[in-house]
Amino acid sequence: MSDLAGRSALVTGAASGIGAACARALAARGATVTVADIDAAGAESVAAEIGGRAWAVDLLDVGALEGLQLGADILVNNAGVQHIDPIEHFAPQRFRDLITLMVEAPFLLVRAALPHMYRQGWGRVVNVSSVHGLRASAYKVAYVTAKHGLEGLSKVTALEGGPHGVTSNCVNPGYVRTPLVDKQIADQAAAHGVPERDVPARILLTESAIKRLVEPDEVAALVGWLASSEAGMVTGAAYTMDGGWSAR
Repeated sequence: MSDLAGRSALVTGAASGIGAACARALAARGATVTVADIDAAGAESVAAEIGGRAWAVDLLDVGALEGLQLGADILVNNAGVQHIDPIEHFAPQRFRDLITLMVEAPFLLVRAALPHMYRQGWGRVVNVSSVHGLRASAYKVAYVTAKHGLEGLSKVTALEGGPHGVTSNCVNPGYVRTPLVDKQIADQAAAHGVPERDVPARILLTESAIKRLVEPDEVAALVGWLASSEAGMVTGAAYTMDGGWSAR
């Protein structure tokens, strides 16, 4: 498949997990991919594997992003972290950091990429949101708030970008088999007072009709399609991949 040949893509949080899978999927479609991550060694490894380039970047340093100009045809905002605590114990700085990483940084990257996309009359913004961009869970106030904000950013980008040939969409997976979810299992076990082995069935997947974790490659396949010309009329949408969680 080479439908993205000649296109350039930037994927954040791409040193592992969903981001790495997205980088591989876009490269397989012919795009030249920039692998952006705070993990410089991990970014270099993925970039070498797919023939792309690495960008070691701390997206919490938003001041450094304000004057940025990007030449990417495809922007995948994927970088994210999770923190679990009840609201009354949630550290204010940790809340700010999650909002910065998953709302402000994507805004700045979209802002930096749109002029190039507008000039060429073509662009794709794909925001890796979550079922938590549509639903809430206890103990995840910053993550849920951030993902809801990312949904709004994506829709406004779709409205403004549409006349210029730019689409913007969210992908909303449930729990994906990544290091982020592995850490959540331990955190959820502590928060709910249950053994780690019981967390997937008793907590993570209780609302899902399909009782398994989403695979990173499944998310990447949807991201690849949204980046393609086949999805030219798909914009302002949120694509759930949550095993039926949001059907309730």
